[in-house]
Amino acid sequence: MANIEIDGKKINARSGAMIIEAADEAGIFIPRFCYHRKLSIAANCRMCLVEVEKVAKPLPACATPVTDGMKIFTKSPKAIDAQKGVMEFLLINHPLDCPICDQGGECELQDIAMGYGNSYSEFYEKKRVVKDKNLGPLIATDMTRCIHCTRCVRFGEEIAGIRELGATGRGEHMEIGTYVSHTITSELSGNVIDLCPVGALTSKPFRFSARAWEMVQRDTIAPHDCLGSNLHVHVSNNKVMRIVPKDNETINETWISDRDRFSYQGLNSKDRLKFPKVKHGGTWKETDWETALTATVDGIKSIIKNRGASQVGVLASPTATLEELYLLQKLARSLDITNIDHRIRQMDFSDQDIAPTFPWLGQNIAELEQLNSVLLIGSNIRKDQPIAAHRLRKAAQNGAKVMCVNSIDYNFYIPTTEKLICSPVNFAAELAAIVKAIATKTGKAMPEGLQPLLASISVTHAHENIAEQLVNGEKSSVLLGPQAINHTQFSIVRALANSIAQMSGSRIGYLSEAGNSSGAWIAGALPHRGAGGEAVTTQGLNAKEMFDKPLKAYVLLDLEPEVDSAAPHTAFNAMMDAEFVVVLSPFNSSRYQQYANVVLPIAPFTETAGTYINVEGQWQRFTGVTAPLEETRPAWKVLRVLGNLFACSGFDYVSNEEVLNEVREKCGSVKTDNTMAWRCPSTVVSSPTEKLVRICEMQPYSWDSVQRRATALQNTPDAHEAAIIVNENMAKRLGLADGDRATATQDSAKVVLPVMIDNAVADDSVLIHAGLSETAVLSADLSEIDIARI
Repeated sequence: MANIEIDGKKINARSGAMIIEAADEAGIFIPRFCYHRKLSIAANCRMCLVEVEKVAKPLPACATPVTDGMKIFTKSPKAIDAQKGVMEFLLINHPLDCPICDQGGECELQDIAMGYGNSYSEFYEKKRVVKDKNLGPLIATDMTRCIHCTRCVRFGEEIAGIRELGATGRGEHMEIGTYVSHTITSELSGNVIDLCPVGALTSKPFRFSARAWEMVQRDTIAPHDCLGSNLHVHVSNNKVMRIVPKDNETINETWISDRDRFSYQGLNSKDRLKFPKVKHGGTWKETDWETALTATVDGIKSIIKNRGASQVGVLASPTATLEELYLLQKLARSLDITNIDHRIRQMDFSDQDIAPTFPWLGQNIAELEQLNSVLLIGSNIRKDQPIAAHRLRKAAQNGAKVMCVNSIDYNFYIPTTEKLICSPVNFAAELAAIVKAIATKTGKAMPEGLQPLLASISVTHAHENIAEQLVNGEKSSVLLGPQAINHTQFSIVRALANSIAQMSGSRIGYLSEAGNSSGAWIAGALPHRGAGGEAVTTQGLNAKEMFDKPLKAYVLLDLEPEVDSAAPHTAFNAMMDAEFVVVLSPFNSSRYQQYANVVLPIAPFTETAGTYINVEGQWQRFTGVTAPLEETRPAWKVLRVLGNLFACSGFDYVSNEEVLNEVREKCGSVKTDNTMAWRCPSTVVSSPTEKLVRICEMQPYSWDSVQRRATALQNTPDAHEAAIIVNENMAKRLGLADGDRATATQDSAKVVLPVMIDNAVADDSVLIHAGLSETAVLSADLSEIDIARI
């Protein structure tokens, strides 16, 4: 520690800290533009010049480390003159367009100019004008306002992992732009809007829609991935106008993904459902809540009476709140309905009886950046969980070894030590080879019954290297991503991943899909477990079985099975065959209007109170930021009333907090533990096939109903159009060329799509994205598929 003095105040500062850091910790303000606590030091704006005793010239506070006995003056005449001089130079070329600038009212330049700027300018020459750049559908530019702080440039290189913005030219001719006018593709790109201290980079969807002083700031939690980023929501006239990050060092630091930032457009979509609807004689009619709820109760009672409770299926979205999921399963079980599930995309449930109480990350989110080695299995972490990817990127910068087993060679923008890119049917064999390599290196015995299955498995240098890094890493993890969790051989993949972790001394963890996947497990939205992981007397059908063996009635909580499920066509047919379907949703959908009988408008996450449990097991409570739209109601209230109408006991809740307290009482003691009893798989080698296998990962911005309706996100390069994507080898084998049109056939289903050549796709595989209406007729992941050129 160093004893210093700032403006006469004695401070005990961290040795080696910059003056500006010591001043911030002491609550002493020093003006700045280029400095940001999460970015490297550039010292190019010079706004933070301060006087230091016995130093002739003012020094930049952001780039001057403190030394013992240093005396600093931030408000002396010398410091103020230097700061005012810098401000005068910055304003020479800056346009006087505050009244039409989106940054007006929250502009750092505007604020500091009030304290350090002159009321007039002595510069009478022509101001420079810089042509605006097209950075894509998310970021608007007014580059004449740019003051060359380079925050956006450093963010891309240091945080996002890709330097998409850079500077060309010198002096006042310097311009910030992209390489050869490319648009920005980073999934964290929206953060440059917050970083920009002026109005050069602003939100394109928000542009000219409201002023800062017209909006109210309220807090909420992001539902779109398993980390649960903390958000500030800016509201005007009961409408969400924009979303920005709320600092939380343990989760998202000061960043959020583009998915969390721009998906609010879906909340204001024209598809929003405003009134209850009931279908009479094939015609939809808006009605009041009493009529709609009565129709719901009568319809379900009729099915239970005539068909039995076993013919009713209850399916929920993992983006629903903890309270909603708990009440849904409580209501279902009160009616003797056992078919309850939220795992809408999962295909293999054979080991669910020995699965952990909930899918846990295996460590705290912040600990990801402290790892020495990590093996990702079936994960596109950069797009699936961008904030987690940022943590791993920091770990890699500190020397961590990042390795992966995937069916697509994703560009993580993270230095990777080893990649095993293989057809999805070979996942188990590749993991088995890693187990074998670890056993050879450590001399540890394999789990019972596994060694004979590995006799024919060949170990390569890549397998040995992965084994070595995991074994030698002081802190190492094996993380299962969504593509592994939704794999048709998930039980085998998980058993082998657990073996790798156990034998190498690593932690096993899960990177689940949605904001409340962990909460859904804990709440008991499962066919084989109740709240808190409690065993149930009668086990019901899982989500896949509910579609494969169509039931007579379904209750859907914020789900669109024809898009959300692993086998959309099968799910849609099951809905169409049902006698009675109730949909609780914030949105209208032309597809569910074909099969539903009653539609109840429920509030999205911004219009209700609730709790999300993130992947590290942290319970995060939030309240509604706007009032429900028209006749929309929070889902927990709808379920409470349904419980009363069904005459179920225990549904006399007055507030959402009462529901949460009951959940805490039953589930609050759940431990974070991913250990599983060993169950030896029957095989680890798939039968050889000459046919292609489909990879059907979700399009990055189609994971839930809100994202799918966010216009700006759907216009980004990540919102892939439906296509048949193969590598060059497969294209030659099939006689295809980039841009051709071809037929994809699975079972009796056919679609005609354009062909794209992408060498990131593994051999013997074809990538056709799920979550798109054009591909909804096709079967699930890992199914054999025929491709023929038209």
